[in-house]
This record gives sequence, C-alpha cells and structure tokens, in this order.
Amino acid sequence: MMRAAFILLALLIVAPTPAAAAKLKVVSSFSLLADMCRVIGGDRIELTNLVPPGTDAHGYQPRPADARAVAQADIVVMNGLGFEGWIERLLRAGSFPGVLVVASEGVRLLEHDGDAGHHGHEHGEARTEDATTTDPHAWQDLRNGHIYARNIALAFARADEPNAAYYLQRLETFLSRIDALDSRFRREFAEIPPDARRIVTSHDAFGYLARAYGLEFLAPVGLSSSARPSAAQVAALIRQLRAQRAAALFVESLSDPRLIERIQAETGTHIGGTLYADSLTGADGEAASYLAMMTHNLEALARALRR
Repeated sequence: MMRAAFILLALLIVAPTPAAAAKLKVVSSFSLLADMCRVIGGDRIELTNLVPPGTDAHGYQPRPADARAVAQADIVVMNGLGFEGWIERLLRAGSFPGVLVVASEGVRLLEHDGDAGHHGHEHGEARTEDATTTDPHAWQDLRNGHIYARNIALAFARADEPNAAYYLQRLETFLSRIDALDSRFRREFAEIPPDARRIVTSHDAFGYLARAYGLEFLAPVGLSSSARPSAAQVAALIRQLRAQRAAALFVESLSDPRLIERIQAETGTHIGGTLYADSLTGADGEAASYLAMMTHNLEALARALRR
C-alpha cells in the first residue's frame, strides 16, 4: 500500500525542468546514512558526511568545519536514539536553519537491559526519543533500513518538490534491492535449527538483526563500541560459552580484536571473521555501502552457522 502511495505521489508531481533549482545541501551524521542519501539523492544533492567511514560515531568529536557545513545545510540526516550524542550541540553551534531528519523515526525499537550478552526488551510501538537504554543500531534489520530510506526520500521530496519524482523513483529501486536481500536471508536462516543460531560478537550491536532472523547474539560489551568490559563480564561470558556452544566468534570492525581472541583461546570457539555494525568501510572495502555491509554480515553469519 505504501508503494502505491509513493507511485501516486510521483505521478502527481511535475517532472523537473532543465532550469531546476540548486542542489539540496544535505549533511549526514555518519557513513551508513551518507550512503542512503547518495543512493536516493543521486546528482540532485550536495552531500557532506560528518563521521568518516571506519570511525566510531559514538565518541566522535565534531570539528569547526562540521559546524560550518551544518549552518549551510538544507537538511541534516541523523540516526537518533542516542547514537550521535554530540549532534545536538553541533546543531546549536551551527545555528542549523533547515530540516532535521531522524532516519530511525517509526522503527519498532529494542530496549537494552544493561547487561552484556542480552538484548533486552522489545517496544510494542514505535518511539523516536533518545534514551540510554534504547538500542540505536536499528539499521541492522533490513526492514528498518526500508523505513530509514523512506524517511530520507520523503524529506528530500518535500524540500525539493520539482525533483520529488526523481527521489521517489530512486527510493523504489533501493527498496526493491533491500526486500530481495531480506527475503533471501530469511529463507537461509529458516533452514538452520533454532538451537544452532548462537553467535558471539565484540559488542552488543546486533539485536535488531537477531530479532529479524531468529538468531542469538552474546557480547561482553554493551551498546557502545567504545565501552570496555569488566573482568567479571568477560569471565561470565567464558563460563556461559563453556556451558552453551556458540557457532562462532566475530570481531566487530571498530573493536579491539584482542578481546575476542582471548575468548577464543579460553573456549576454543571458532572465529568467523569481521562484522560491521557502526560504520561502513571506504570505497574499496567489503562494506562500502549499506547493502554491501548487510550482505557481508549476513553471508558471514550464515556461513558460520552452517559449519
């Protein structure tokens, strides 16, 4: 029904003329949102991204150039849910005059219970307010990626009406690719026995992916990749892994691998590789786009679970 509404809206909007307005000036908070903005905005936007690929957004320190970019922007796109703890100060410093898009608006959220290794409780309805107990990594569920993309496209279409049909057409193509990837891995994970779907990762960033595909993730560290586990947390996880087999250990791309290596040495659990949670790679990396990141993560997990 939503697809039909988008198509109808596109048909009602006059196609852009050769004398189209200047490009939309868009600022994205981190690399994953930058990719979505490029996919949807194409050559009709001028994009500035704040947190570069391979950099931890949790602990990012904005630069003066970031405040200048925000002050000149028509649209700022952020994740919300407490992920960018620094962005409110940046918006004030830059006297941001434009439209703020919280890409996660409308997703069904997960609440973290504060204990490493557990993903907490699911909210029954959509919320968008920031909270320290809310898991901000909602993009790890491809169906939430659908919502992110739609929120971005609609904001672009409203801010730049002459080019609205262009944004909505690109959105439709992107959503089709997201849906195809999601359907593929729902089939693949359904073939794996439920009691063989346990994975250990460096930090607790994959709760939405776990919920989407019926997986169980354990982690020695909570929601922030910059957090450090206590000796007691690591010891408790090692005891749990000795009692309950996990298919594999995975290093998160922004985390120190020594922790996972220690757990591997203590438990003998196979290391399955690297997962990407909070950042894309550069253009030459294996997670250079949102769809490439999700494809890499899901293929790596399915491969480990089938061993």
